[in-house]
This record gives sequence, C-alpha cells and structure tokens, in this order.
Amino acid sequence: MVARVVVAAPGTGQGKTSVATGLMAALRARGLAVSGHKIGPDFIDPGYHALATGRPPRNLDPILQGEDTVAPLLAHGARAADVAVLEGVMGLFDGALGTSGRASTAHVAELVSAPVVLVVDAWTASRSIAATVWGFANYSPAVTVAGVILNRVNARALDEEIREALAPTGVPVLGVLPYDETVQVPDRHLGLVPAGEQGVAGARLVERLGEWVASGVDLDAVVRVARSTPPLSAVAWDPARHVSAGQRRRVVAAASGAAFTFRYTETTELLAAAGLDVVDVDPLRDETLPEGTAGLYFGGGFPEVHAERLADNTRLRHDVARQVGDGMPVVAECAGLLYLCRELDGVPMVGAIDAVGRMTTGGELGYREAVSPGESLLTDRGDRVAGHEFHRTAVQPRQGTTPAWEWEGRREGFASATLHASYLHVHWAGHPALARRFATAVHARATHPKE
Repeated sequence: MVARVVVAAPGTGQGKTSVATGLMAALRARGLAVSGHKIGPDFIDPGYHALATGRPPRNLDPILQGEDTVAPLLAHGARAADVAVLEGVMGLFDGALGTSGRASTAHVAELVSAPVVLVVDAWTASRSIAATVWGFANYSPAVTVAGVILNRVNARALDEEIREALAPTGVPVLGVLPYDETVQVPDRHLGLVPAGEQGVAGARLVERLGEWVASGVDLDAVVRVARSTPPLSAVAWDPARHVSAGQRRRVVAAASGAAFTFRYTETTELLAAAGLDVVDVDPLRDETLPEGTAGLYFGGGFPEVHAERLADNTRLRHDVARQVGDGMPVVAECAGLLYLCRELDGVPMVGAIDAVGRMTTGGELGYREAVSPGESLLTDRGDRVAGHEFHRTAVQPRQGTTPAWEWEGRREGFASATLHASYLHVHWAGHPALARRFATAVHARATHPKE
C-alpha cells in the first residue's frame, strides 16, 4: 500500500511549495521514508523535494504522461516509501485552459485516490477562510479535502477566530504556521531559484522549512490522513517494459550542475534500462566529456543566468561541437537548445546549431500538442507528443531546415538523423518510443575516447 496525501491550495501564492517541502523534510526527520511528487510539468519545485526526501524528484502529469500512466508512476516512485507527498499545481481545481480542469491537482488526486490537505494563506482574512474551505470541500464529490493548514497566522486571536469559523465545515485544522522570513524561497524570472543553484544554502533552507512545519503541523494527523487511502491498485511503472537493453552498455553524457538543473527522473531510468549509463557532466566545470561517451543529453535549466561561465569553458564547448559535428546523437531540450546555439546573449556557446539565443521581455508557457514534420533522431514523420514549454528566451531562427516539432501551425526546433533540439519538454514515460530511438542511435555509435 502507498500511503499518500496531496498538498494543495486555493491558488498560487498561498505557501503550497514551502509547506509541501517542509512536510517532506519534517516527516523524513521523523524517520519515515518519504517520496516527493510534483503535480504538473514544473521542474523547479521537485528539486526542493529531492533535497527534502533524499530521493529522486518525480512529476505526475496526465497530459504529459497520459491518465493511465499517472498511478503506475506514483507506485513506482513511492516504492519502499512510508508515505508519498504530492504537491499540487496552482489552485486545486486549476488545470490546462479549455479542458475543464484536466491535469489539475484535483484531477490527479482523483486518479490516485488521494486525500487533499488545503494550505490557506491567512495573512489578509479571518472568518472568510471558512467560506473558502467550505467551497473547496464541497465543490467536487470526487475530491476529499481531509484537512487544512493555515499559513502566515501571527496572532493567537486570529488563530482562534479562524478555527471557530471553520468548525461547522467539518474540515479539521491540521496545522497553523506563522509568517517566518527565514523560510522564504528566493525567486526570479521563471519562479523560484532552483535548489541546484543554491548549494549549501538550499539544503539549509529545506532543513529550516522542515523545522518550521514540524513546529506548527500535527504530523501524526497528516500521516493518518495519508494512511486512510485505499490500496493503490495500479501496477508500478517499470522502464524495462518499455525499452530493450543493448548487448553492451554505452555512456550518455547528461548536462548537470547549476546551469542544467532539470531532467525528468524517468528519462534517466528509461535510458538505464536501455543499456545506457547516464553520466553527469557539468558544463560550468568539466572540461571534457566522460570517457566512453556515445551520446549526449542536454536538458532544462537556466543557461542565460550562467552564460558567461558557460562561454569560459572553451574546451568543453569545442569538444561538444566536435562530437555533434561528427554525428554523435544529441537530444537538447530548452536550456540544451540554447547551449547548442552559436551564441547566447552575445557570448559564444557550442555552435552546433546555427542560431542565436537571447533573453526577451515576454515568454512562452503552456502545454503543446506537437507533431513531427519529418524523420529525425527521435521521431518518424507524423509522430505526435504532448509537451510543455516554459521560457523567456527566444532563438533566431526559430527552426532549422528540418524542424523538430510543429504545433498550431508553427514549426520549431532543429532536427536531423543525429540531433533533436527544441524548446519543448517531453516526458519520456509518456512517450517511451523517444527513448527507444535515442538508445538505438547511441548503441550504434562508436564511443568517444577520453582526451
């Protein structure tokens, strides 16, 4: 049985990430094995979950992965855990626009039969909070709001007033947390600063969040809520069922470090099951690719924040350019696309793609139903995927001779028989054929000698 609980909120900005991360850290400090999961495509929050739990970060997304894959992925990610904590996205019932709430926190809670604990910011309201909680608890019979955690309550009188108002709703108060400026997570242009960029400070912040939650939340009551769930009937997702291992293991160098903080965990697991050893390489620090490299994977992150340091690592840039030019298979998503460009905000990058990246004042955000315009490293013509993009940079030109994807009449990205580079993030657990094609190409590639 997977004990599980969803941490949700009426909307963005209520303290959901801080409470969810702190809850994971507090439960772990109690001696429980905790599995952290982020509902939706977001890659920043899961980095904090990983620090709090000591386990790989996980996402649950019905659009990116498919409805039937969500529960199996939860069972897989929570294997050997005492409790799974799922952090919601936006407001409890907010999903992709125009889809009647698809991929909302409520949608995922229903898919995995998990109760919801609602985090409500009490900074600017008192008795009105009871009306909010009552509305959320009664809006959908498919969702169980099993408790509420009041955030930013700095007066005993306010606490008592809210509790009195909440009593008729039947929703118990599981915790009351004061405002504490020492547990504020720093943010910037695309949300929170990734945990992977904060080093020791990030670890200390997560520890402090755990102490903060433990001081004001009834952890035993939360665990009881999590254990009240019915058995999860889904068979755990297994990457080995979706790929075949090669006759010998090959090495894939995957970008990591402060500039490349995002890669879906299941991507690594699929590649490992396909006979590939995914070895981290930090483009800010490492001057050469790992010994035996036969493929490259450059995922998401914020190269625009670290552009000067990336440019300074001339040896690695030239090594990557040489290998890509010689036909080494390479997949690049968003940050990886920018790194492969000729330059980013005026400083040199790898130059494997004849394009220029730059920061803009606007941005792109949302799910995309994309189709492959032609054959490439990852796709056959006409292959369809559900992906997500989230960035404030732009690449000029937007596409190469063979674009990577097309959606809503627009073509985007760069593709060939050995390269696939795009802004679109695709969760390979939802589209394992991408992993199979990449692995096939890597296994066919002669290894890269250590220099």
